[in-house]
Amino acid sequence: MKHVNDLVQTVFSGLSPLVIEDMADEGERIVVRARTPKEAAVCPVCGASSGRVHGYQLRTVADVPVDDRRVVVCVRVRRLVCPTLGCRQTFREQVPGVLERYQRRTARLTRQVEAVVKELAGRAGARLLAMLAIGVSRHTGLRALLRIPLPTGRVPRVIGVDDFALRRRHRYATVVIDAETHERIDVLPDRTANTLETWLREHPGIEVVCRDGSATYAEAIRRALPDAIQVADRWHLWHNLCEATLSEVKAHSNCWASVLDAPLYEGPRAQTTLERWHQVHGLLDQGVGLLECARRLQVALNTVKRYARAEKPERMLRVPKHRASLVDPYREHLRKRRAEEPGVPVKHLFEEIKALGFTGCLNLLHKYINQGRADVGRSHISPRRLARMLLTRPDNLKAEHQDLLARLTAACPQMTHLAARIKDFSQLLTPHPDNVDALEHWIADARAADLPHLHAFTRGLDRDHDAVIAALTLPYSNGPTEGVNTKTKRIARQMHGRAGFALLRHRILLG
Repeated sequence: MKHVNDLVQTVFSGLSPLVIEDMADEGERIVVRARTPKEAAVCPVCGASSGRVHGYQLRTVADVPVDDRRVVVCVRVRRLVCPTLGCRQTFREQVPGVLERYQRRTARLTRQVEAVVKELAGRAGARLLAMLAIGVSRHTGLRALLRIPLPTGRVPRVIGVDDFALRRRHRYATVVIDAETHERIDVLPDRTANTLETWLREHPGIEVVCRDGSATYAEAIRRALPDAIQVADRWHLWHNLCEATLSEVKAHSNCWASVLDAPLYEGPRAQTTLERWHQVHGLLDQGVGLLECARRLQVALNTVKRYARAEKPERMLRVPKHRASLVDPYREHLRKRRAEEPGVPVKHLFEEIKALGFTGCLNLLHKYINQGRADVGRSHISPRRLARMLLTRPDNLKAEHQDLLARLTAACPQMTHLAARIKDFSQLLTPHPDNVDALEHWIADARAADLPHLHAFTRGLDRDHDAVIAALTLPYSNGPTEGVNTKTKRIARQMHGRAGFALLRHRILLG
């Protein structure tokens, strides 16, 4: 039996608590016959030791595969007599670490199954386990997953809360993590204030809560933890500034577009926009409210607000949105030919640029010329691209983009103020105690400029003033919670939306 003992020490080291008596190769599987050692066992009820055998039973369990073949272990276990009077008459001995009670797999095989289903869950986990010669159905895999105990740690001092979609625009849930260790703490079934408030009251000891700009979460935290510090998310602050910047750039299109000689929208659409502006401001000058203006003009309230924020009708005009075209590389040739021969037919131009390598169609060239794009000196930039240049670190911009940005921001005083305010606010995103006074100065400077959309951003800062101050002075952030939400989306896509909340919560907390 020496060769068997050597094999146990190498391949079947996990079965070392058992005494292996024989092995048989049955082709598709390997059968290992073993027994328990002849030692006294402990009664699971009274704890008394017993070596008196009442009988034997045969347990058949699966073990980790060997050579891409299933391994079946047939173990003869003893049923012992309990020596304690009044206790159970007999009990079956257990082998901790190898054979668990009621299980049909060894402990080490169970660990492998749990590791796979923890990452892949049902069908995907079953397919991978089948490739590893482990026969487990998707339902068995899910049961093994749900049997994995969830981590139960201490109540953290700093937490992060955020919502994620169970069904977009219909159902949402809330995830709670430890903002310092990034450990998942809990997942709540919805994002209402009452649910979060109840959870916070059941977990005392929380001192700091990181969140986004949700008023629902803010109210729940105020009611449950009035002394806790609420920290707004710095990314959301910057994102809100980006949205305000884009709106301001669009509102001043007539200023910076003149620097590029880029045409504004003309025709019926522009005329309708100007007429609507005069209608809205005419009603506002008469003392009519915004809601009543929307009712009289039969437009949305937000549309009325957008027109009301524009002090001049020209600020409602926009630069046309033109995407990159196949004709762009041949713009200079078109300009030159049209300057030399103003009446040249478009079909002749099409044949010329086609000989130069143009791969588009004649209709595309007609549309390009009718839009006036062949007459401008260069392809103008869109408001979104200009806003992106304003919000990019100057060191990350190319030299030509820096020069272009300097020209565009000097187009009008408002654009100059906007660029300065963006630069100053970006410096506040590095937490520092001095940012308290710096933020107050920044808000005052922003309100002094003629930038209505930036004024709306400052009003948002005032509504959540304490949380914003904490975000700009404390090192905590809601970024780790957003990272958990990103991984949660992957889990939800992996399960194709068919799994219930209990399984999704289990997988999130095990992640």
